Parts: sequence; C-alpha cells; structure tokens
Amino acid sequence: MPHAETAGVEATPRTRLRWWTELPLILLVYACYSAGRLLARGDVSTAVDHGLAILDIEKALRLNAEHPLNRLFTREPWIGIPADFWYASLHYLITPVLLVWIFRSRAVHYRAARTWLMTSTFIGLIGFTLLPTCPPRLLAEGHGFVDTMAHYSSYGWWGGEASAPKGLGGMTNQYAAMPSLHVGWALWCGVMLWRLGGTRLTKVAAVAYPLITTVVVMGTANHYFLDALAGAAVMGAGLLLAPFVMRTMDRLRVRLGLGATAPVVASAGPVAGDTAVPVPVGSGRTPSSIVSGGCQTSAGERIPRQRESRFGSGAEPSASPQATGDGAPAAAR
Repeated sequence: MPHAETAGVEATPRTRLRWWTELPLILLVYACYSAGRLLARGDVSTAVDHGLAILDIEKALRLNAEHPLNRLFTREPWIGIPADFWYASLHYLITPVLLVWIFRSRAVHYRAARTWLMTSTFIGLIGFTLLPTCPPRLLAEGHGFVDTMAHYSSYGWWGGEASAPKGLGGMTNQYAAMPSLHVGWALWCGVMLWRLGGTRLTKVAAVAYPLITTVVVMGTANHYFLDALAGAAVMGAGLLLAPFVMRTMDRLRVRLGLGATAPVVASAGPVAGDTAVPVPVGSGRTPSSIVSGGCQTSAGERIPRQRESRFGSGAEPSASPQATGDGAPAAAR
C-alpha cells in the first residue's frame, strides 16, 4: 500500500485561480494604496506634530536608534547608497515576485497569502488617513536628521523629494510614515519565505529581509522605530482578519452568482485503516471502497487478514512474485 505523506484532509480552493483575474485585482489594490497615500496628505503642521510626538516617546523609552543609524548612513556612502537603493527598489520588486512564485508553485497557499497582504495594506491606508506623520528626514534641520535619499540622489534613479522617479516626487504623499508598510510588506515576505521555502538559504532570507529593511528605513530617515513596530502590528491585524475577509468574499460571490471556493479533500493516498477514497466535496460522487465486494484488488495490494482467510491458522503463504524478485512463483523455483 503506498505510504501517505499526509493524513487527514486539507482545505484547498475548489475553483482554480487564474492570472488574468488575479493581476487586475492586485493592480486595483495597489492603485488604491497609491491613491490613498496621495489623498491622505493631511495638514503638514499636524503631520510634523505627530512626528515630533513619536520622537519624544522614543526618547523617553530610550528607543531612539534613528539618529546613530542616520549619521552612519550619511557618513559612509558605501552603506548609505545601497541602503537607498534597498529602500527605493526592493519594496516594489520582492513582494510581487513572491506573489507570482506562490501563485505558480504554492497555489494552495496563494489565496490566503494574497488576502493577508491586501487586508493589511488597507489597514495601513487607514493609518495614513487618521495619523499623517512627518518622517524624520522632513523635520527641521535642528532635529539632526539628514535625508539620505536627497543626499545621494545623484547616484540613483530617485529624486530628492521621495523614493520616486526624478520629477515625480510631488505625486507622492511624503507624510505617510505611520505605519511603515515597507517593514510590514517585508515581514509578510519573510513569513512566506519561512513557511513555503524549503532550503536553508530561504530561511536565512526570511529572517534577514525584514530585519535589514527595518534598519534601512530608520537609517535613511524615512521612518521612526515606532513606525516599524506599527507596520508589524498592521500585518498581525491583517493576518487575524484575513479568514473573515475570505469568508465574506465567498458569501458575496455566492450572492452574485459568481461561484465560491469550497474545501476539497486532498490526500496523497490512503492511510492505514482507511476504507474509502476521498472525493471532492459537492462532486455528486460517493466514496468508493478500496476493497470491492468480490475482494478483487490491485496488483501488490494485500487483502486485510489475508493469511487467516487463505491458509487457515498455522499455514504459511507462498512467496509472491514481488517477493522473489525474479518474477517466478516460489513453487517454480
């Protein structure tokens, strides 16, 4: 009997997801993300007040790591320039690449992973709207921060205003520092790599990527440490809400007559003691017995209690062709 890799059942989407439906959905969410940041500009003076309040809280708690990191990144170009490239690029490259990889290679996990990421992103937009925050790099010079993006702008594709292509900085909301979705998305990438990556290298990357991103956002003076903690908290809230969001979307699809995703039984094979082959839920088929009424079995399959039923109590069975290894019955040898 073949060995079962997993026992029990696993919930998988009944309807197969298609890239031509997923891509517009992801683009729509990203457009909402960008538009939300742009619309939630808020009052600049209020954003500055929030940034200074965060800085005061960190100093009181002795969490102010932004100043020493920012001085290091400004003094050492070999650290500051790669860090600016990291901040301006990887956020928009690693996340979609991982989404595509999960969609193609780990499809059973894709819907939950995508829903978690999108739910967290929308929670982040709420934070941008309710709490516009000035990043450290935009505070007055007397607060001791240097905008490394502007300082090293001649080395990169970004301009001096934000991590956007030169000339397009005015199209972004530079006062959307709380929470840090750079850190939040990096944390999502780390969890996905840790859970779904099968090598030691992916485990190392899963830990390193969010940690380095946290250091980078502070060293480039784009975020406070509390922004990074808020980004992680947003991802935690999104993880808790994702199952509820998926159930809500399923109910909505049913009401709209678009179909819904339902669990199917997924098994690598029968396990000891099984008497039925699992079939998809709602397929209309009834489970079939492994051993038929006439006791006809597939090649190599043993009938339960075979020894007692064929040879009686004390008799020994003949070696099967599979056991002898040369294809000849034992009696012929």
